[in-house]
Amino acid sequence: MSQFLTDVQQYAFLQHAVLTGILASVACGIIGTYVVVRRISYIADGIAHCVLGGMGAALYLQKVYHWNEVVPIHGAVVSALIAAVIIGLVSLWARQREDTVISALWAVGMAVGIVFISRTPGYNEDLMGYLFGNILMVSSNDLWMLVGLDAIIVAMGLLFYNQFLAVCFDDEFARLRGLPVEVFYLLLLCLTALTVVVLATVVGIVMVIAMLTLPVAIAGQFSKTLWGMMAVSTLLCALFTTSGLVISYAPDYPAGATTIILAGAAYLGATTLKWALGRGKG
Repeated sequence: MSQFLTDVQQYAFLQHAVLTGILASVACGIIGTYVVVRRISYIADGIAHCVLGGMGAALYLQKVYHWNEVVPIHGAVVSALIAAVIIGLVSLWARQREDTVISALWAVGMAVGIVFISRTPGYNEDLMGYLFGNILMVSSNDLWMLVGLDAIIVAMGLLFYNQFLAVCFDDEFARLRGLPVEVFYLLLLCLTALTVVVLATVVGIVMVIAMLTLPVAIAGQFSKTLWGMMAVSTLLCALFTTSGLVISYAPDYPAGATTIILAGAAYLGATTLKWALGRGKG
């Protein structure tokens, strides 16, 4: 730990990594709470794996047709938003086919991406970096992108807190009160898609899914309000990402994998503690 504390004061890449973890925690804490409470974690998974199609198409256009203004993140955002809207519409009006559509989009999105990658000249290592991320390779531009994402999410969360609360906990009652549930549900899915895409390009898909769910699952066991879950899960996410960096630094372990293991162990410990406390009261 002492080595990390010494080096983080000297090296910009470590400072960027710590800031990335903190900024990502804000987005994961807020959106992850909605995802877990609304029980749409599987939708976030599906969206995350659909982005390969858009990224592959963007890279193909860039290298074959020299559309240099198009970069993989643009394709990822477009494909994720399209997937979110399709899944949301099916979820609202054809629930019995929801899992089928998610699986189909997941498979087709990845297949389309692989086809475009195979037809794109050159070695596409950068695209794999977008998919799996590396928190130690975050640039200043990535940090500003995370700041923008956090600003959008915080603004939307504050502006539509009560609406999202109603959609997550009792959409039927909200519909009876005249709230356009469909609009806010689709907006929530689009925010989830943006969060998944932006964070996946920085820290990787697997870590994003873990950070969207595990800290919130822990916070949900001890928080009684939605905003409380958001606050606790944000703090936990920041703790896990920072601790993962510290623990993995000296032995040169993968930082993302270490963070996920810490979060998983904490979730197991919190669940066990909750069970023990409940058993003791009984």
